[in-house]
Amino acid sequence: MAIKLEKILQNYELHCAKLRNATRYNLRETPAEKSKRIAELESDYIKWFQYHFPTYAKKPCAKFHKDLANKIIKNKTIRILAEWYRSAAKSVHIDMGLPLYLMFVKKDLKFMLLVGETDHKAKKLLSGIQAQLTNNQRLINDYGECFNSGDWAEGDFLTKDGVRFMSIGFMGNPRGAREAENRPDFIAVDDVDNKRHINNDRMMGDAIDFITEDIWGCFDTDEDAITRFVYANNNFHKNSITNRLKQYFLQSKESAKQNNVKDIFHVSTINAVKDLNTFEPTWKERNSADFWRQKFYSMPYRSFMREFMNTHIQDGKIFKYEDIVFGASLSLEKYEALIFYGDLSYKDTGDYKALILVGKIGREFHVIHCYLRRGSRAKCAEWLYNLYQDKHLDLYNIQYKIEGLFAMDDFVNDFDIEGDKRGWYIPVVADKKPKEGKFDRVESMSGYFERKNVIFNEKEANNPDQITLRDQLLAFEKGSSANDDGPDALQSGMAYLNKVTVVNTTEIVTTPRSAFKKYRF
Repeated sequence: MAIKLEKILQNYELHCAKLRNATRYNLRETPAEKSKRIAELESDYIKWFQYHFPTYAKKPCAKFHKDLANKIIKNKTIRILAEWYRSAAKSVHIDMGLPLYLMFVKKDLKFMLLVGETDHKAKKLLSGIQAQLTNNQRLINDYGECFNSGDWAEGDFLTKDGVRFMSIGFMGNPRGAREAENRPDFIAVDDVDNKRHINNDRMMGDAIDFITEDIWGCFDTDEDAITRFVYANNNFHKNSITNRLKQYFLQSKESAKQNNVKDIFHVSTINAVKDLNTFEPTWKERNSADFWRQKFYSMPYRSFMREFMNTHIQDGKIFKYEDIVFGASLSLEKYEALIFYGDLSYKDTGDYKALILVGKIGREFHVIHCYLRRGSRAKCAEWLYNLYQDKHLDLYNIQYKIEGLFAMDDFVNDFDIEGDKRGWYIPVVADKKPKEGKFDRVESMSGYFERKNVIFNEKEANNPDQITLRDQLLAFEKGSSANDDGPDALQSGMAYLNKVTVVNTTEIVTTPRSAFKKYRF
């Protein structure tokens, strides 16, 4: 432990040295110029932050940073849940930039309580504030030397004006926290969620009680007291502290509306990209669409959705990892029946376009080829025509169906347009039979998986489309916001194959007339 602490202190000193060097200022600035500059910066938090914290503001701030800052600054009584994607600069603004702006500029921060996942992590977060107060030359030039006593390594320090900064680990004891007559007026809870305890309902319930009772109980109860609370974490699981607290916030908002009282609860949801078709970044000043597209295709779908899209994906709730089986696909003429089944969304930038070739032989269903991507239906049609041509699918008896009723003529037309370009057509038709109860339908496949009767083409095991299909199966569960277009298309295809193979393989038994008695009625 002593060696670990020594290493942390060494890193802290190195950080302070870099900070002093990075925050040099204009020594030739006149008092009038300085006064004008400070006034201009203080009128806009983003400008103030980007000038005073150049080591963090390497890229311009995003609109969502400004929106959050304005909400916190303008509301002295507020509860905010910031479910922001990983690397969205939650900690930099919520744990450092905004508290210091409130202290230096607005003069309405007297006591900040910072809560981390552990006592060690909380102190490390607190060290960032102390480093700025003692080594940021721009802050010192504009506001003077303000550090007084204490140390982040002890989780507690004071400024010369009596402003206190204190840290504790999550589920620690915050009761009685005060400095003279002051109780905490700004409380930040940062990245306290973890995956170890999400399935322990008691622990998760205790965590919510800790926030709403112990943490919020630290605030002063005077009517005009300043009570700002910010919780920051990406929302990666439906049982997580973040998601449970979010549900509490949403319920509280509805309750405030119904009872005609002031709503102090706010949920800020920020995903890395606006959609997974264009990959348009939410923080465009920092990352490009190509950056996020590369990241999306270089990591598991479920991981990207959890960490960067605030989407709950629980591995193997219905379909298990151990039931995903790979094997060699047969020559197409050996299958009893074959179908390409498609589940295509109406909007180009909406859900995934799913088109899956499934073959049945005996008790087995083989997932032979798969298209599962966001984008236009025209791209899906182009892929099918290319595959049809490359694999000579015209030699085999394959059905081509698209699920649904709404706008199906338009959907089929996309395939006909592709055929017009080539001078020949694939007989894609709409499956106009209504389907209800998607969850029950898709879940009904689980028995085939448990019996290892669904075989994925091993030659396409590393194909991004098949990987996405497997991820969507593992993520599938009732109430999940994860995409399920692939599992839906697969179930529909398998159901069709079951139907036609029963008709094709059932032996017809006949009985001669002589076997019946004359008066059998």
